[in-house]
Amino acid sequence: MGNVVAIVGRPNVGKSTFYNRLVGSRDAITDDFSGVTRDRKYGFCEWNGKRFTVVDTGGFVHGSDDLFESEIRKQVRVATNEATVILFMVDAQTGITDLDESIAKWLRRSNKSVFLVVNKVDTHRSMMEANEFWGLGFENTFFIASISGSGSGDLLDAVAEIVENIEPLETELPKFAIVGRPNVGKSSLINALLGEDRNIVTPIAGTTRDPIHSTYNKFGKEFILIDTAGIRKKTKVEEDLEFYSVMRAIRAVEESDVCILVIDAMQGLEAQDLNILSLAQKRHKGIVVLVNKWDLINKETNTARDYEAAIKKRMAPNDDVPVLFISVLEKQRIFQAIEAALEVYANRTRRIKTAELNEFVLEAVERVPPPSVHGRYPKFKYVTQLPTHYPSFAFFVNNPNWVRDSYKQYLENQLRKQYNFKGVTMEIYMRSKS
Repeated sequence: MGNVVAIVGRPNVGKSTFYNRLVGSRDAITDDFSGVTRDRKYGFCEWNGKRFTVVDTGGFVHGSDDLFESEIRKQVRVATNEATVILFMVDAQTGITDLDESIAKWLRRSNKSVFLVVNKVDTHRSMMEANEFWGLGFENTFFIASISGSGSGDLLDAVAEIVENIEPLETELPKFAIVGRPNVGKSSLINALLGEDRNIVTPIAGTTRDPIHSTYNKFGKEFILIDTAGIRKKTKVEEDLEFYSVMRAIRAVEESDVCILVIDAMQGLEAQDLNILSLAQKRHKGIVVLVNKWDLINKETNTARDYEAAIKKRMAPNDDVPVLFISVLEKQRIFQAIEAALEVYANRTRRIKTAELNEFVLEAVERVPPPSVHGRYPKFKYVTQLPTHYPSFAFFVNNPNWVRDSYKQYLENQLRKQYNFKGVTMEIYMRSKS
């Protein structure tokens, strides 16, 4: 399981400022390369050699400050079910409110590691006043100022002690995660592939639980399917499903090599699908998009070609991804979907010989030379593929600052066309070589 650290609390206590402090600089580094839009809901943090996903639950509460308390209680409930560690944030300047009390009551009943984080403690006086928060009854209480970051190191040390680095499933087999919003047909797809009702598919939205691993071994193909499915108690169904399924997806995405995103043809690609895609791209996972329930679409007004173009437009610039139109119910093209995932897996693990790579790239540079920056031209010396588990390349150049982003994009497009990296995010680094 991926480690999830959830930040909970009422609005305006500083959750997102603190969240940005934990993941901000890391996210900014990855985003420079991949052009992924910054998403304010979850990101990654590394501390003392431990890695975990940080979720800002505030990003999932729709509406303004006059939030229905029930919404926040739902978030807290889902977080206590799903997260490894809960950071319960309160505001020293406001003192303890009724909502804080009721959240505290709920959290004290949970058997999770809960850290009370008293924010906005930036003076000696506020420190004295903040002592009232010990009254909420949490043994692990930390006083911080998320704007300046003071106190956050001690808190992270404590989090890192609890978080275990989860060893990925040791296997040589490709690992495919089936992800997507509730009720798009994920469980039915897995059952159709495995040929048995390995998990009872119920029509209630959000009736699935915990990533389950199944080994597929038929027709000469073998791989692991990671499914966020299983049975949930009916009482939990009214929970905030967007938040719930994102928590689920994070864990499945982390464990996989290729993410198979299932969307409902009638609903199209929604914001949450883009969240999951962005997450998968940040983690350099392979991606395949399956449009399910295609049998229900009127083909005269909606051709597959137009539909695919619309999806790719929303995914741009990372749109070099296979899109397949399937019907799980009619068992249409579901095995082609697996072929596509296996091909993406092969693309992600493809290695190119250095000599061949250099010959191809130097030819591409000659064909379309790089534009000048302030009258200076970058000169490319050589290129090498880096030993990462996804395609990444280091280009050695006299001055990396003279290479424009548009030219990096050109080089990436050339590599994609020549070597088929469909479905895979690629990183291109410019390194200095005088």
